[in-house]
Amino acid sequence: MDLDFSAKKRIQSWLDGPFDEDTKNEIKKLLKENSKELINAFSDTLSFGTGGIRDKMGVGTNRLNKYTIAIATQALSNYILSQKAKDPSVLIGYDNRQNSKLFADEASKVLAANNIKVYLLKELRPTPIVSFGCRFKNCISAIMITASHNSKEYNGYKVYWRDGGQVLPPHDTGIISEYNKIDSIEKVKILDTIEHPLIELILEEVDKAYIKNLFSIDLFENKIENPNLKIVYSNFHGTGITLVPKCLNELGFKDIFIVKEQEAIDPNFTNAPKPNPEEKKSLEIGIRYLKEKNADIFIATDPDADRVGTVINHENSSYILTGNELSCIMLDYLCKKKSLSSKTAAIKTIVTTELFASICKRYKIHSIDVLTGFKYIAQKIHDWEKDNSLDFIFGAEESLGYLIHTFARDKDAISAALLIAKIASDAKKENKTLVDLLHDLYQAHGIYREKQASIAFEATLENFEKMKKLMQRLRENPLKTIANETVAFIDDYKTSETLDLQTNKKTVLTLPSSNVLRYWLADNSKIVIRPSGTEPKVKIYVGVQELNITDLKNDIKKCDMHLDVLIDAIELEMKS
Repeated sequence: MDLDFSAKKRIQSWLDGPFDEDTKNEIKKLLKENSKELINAFSDTLSFGTGGIRDKMGVGTNRLNKYTIAIATQALSNYILSQKAKDPSVLIGYDNRQNSKLFADEASKVLAANNIKVYLLKELRPTPIVSFGCRFKNCISAIMITASHNSKEYNGYKVYWRDGGQVLPPHDTGIISEYNKIDSIEKVKILDTIEHPLIELILEEVDKAYIKNLFSIDLFENKIENPNLKIVYSNFHGTGITLVPKCLNELGFKDIFIVKEQEAIDPNFTNAPKPNPEEKKSLEIGIRYLKEKNADIFIATDPDADRVGTVINHENSSYILTGNELSCIMLDYLCKKKSLSSKTAAIKTIVTTELFASICKRYKIHSIDVLTGFKYIAQKIHDWEKDNSLDFIFGAEESLGYLIHTFARDKDAISAALLIAKIASDAKKENKTLVDLLHDLYQAHGIYREKQASIAFEATLENFEKMKKLMQRLRENPLKTIANETVAFIDDYKTSETLDLQTNKKTVLTLPSSNVLRYWLADNSKIVIRPSGTEPKVKIYVGVQELNITDLKNDIKKCDMHLDVLIDAIELEMKS
């Protein structure tokens, strides 16, 4: 199909259709000043993915705006009504981004117009509060308006089902099917205002109930007496400020310094343009305060407070803990402090460190692998509750997402921040930092080091095609060696098969199908390659291990050099 022709057709339908004058004027302005951007904005219709939508904001069928949000919500409404549930309700929350409140209001007006009860959070709140609120208010679904850690141009529409986890089959495919049927804004039912008997503004009761659940966790039941920890905290201009300092304080921590430059609720992320706690640049201001105030720990949450990053003041220098390192420190602590049984299980994604599995083995608990995406961790919790097969203790993904309880079903930076502070406080009493705890784990299990890289593309249809072809080429021509290391096995999650390169035999993989390749090298190194689900990039995850330690610091350096060599080799292979 002629891309320009189909885009022009969509543009004309918006100019002629029941769209507001500001939208039409913006289209006319782009026609004159930036026709390329306008073609991109109408080149396609937004895809409703498995968990919702995340994209740039702006006018057009291929951008997030009040009309595309309304269409997505009509699709959700149609699916909810098809379920024939008695008095269905939906909880809606939003973050600090441009248009987040507007989009939350639009979604409320569509749901209420479809005779579905809405609980709309009065003010911005973290993502885990929406997951929790969905369960607490006994809703059939929930919506969170957020683009998590993406830059300011983006927003998103995240959908949860009644268990508080992001939608999974059959619900996600059902909603997508309804979404694909809506070919015109005229098919959307919408109220003129959010002042309607079916739209109830709530906040305090959800906050109170979440906090009550949080402090009923055995680890947080007792306040920390004489807290000795000096904490620096940043919310990266986002929602974490509403609950993280308050909950840290409630646990007993009094010496908390908020990074003032990043405290204000700011949709432009002025002092954290890449508001991701994995981004060193966004951590720089907090690290400066960590040094200036001689604090022990710097904790940062992303804008919707589902991810948490940590920097440690270790031997008078700042050490940024990776998501993998932090997950293992937290897991080991939980295993020491909680009562374990033969049914206890921890969950990690396939790209998360194998040290996690080693710790589980040491404590004789189950280590369960799932695909990347926290919804798969939530799914396991849900399944275990139904069949009573295993008991959840901890879920983690390498991108700084953690869950230590089951009353919410998405990663939760609030509870994770409390646990991190508690571990750091306990360690300080023994004159240790979290880095010392990490090194203790290395001495007990061996050194496990990980690194990530990605090959970024401009967000065009051609480049998405390029990404597909790149993965196809890797499948058609399986790599036999990487940086002179022999490839022993290849896990192909798209075909759900493991290939043993020595025997050429294939065995079945039990996880759902996904466009992911995982290579196991003869030296136990692990390489995972997958296209991002939310951005135009192919991600590379590499993990290496050294089980025979002779000199800890030196062996860590050797492992890190090995990581770089493997990443360089993979990047070269993928760009060739």
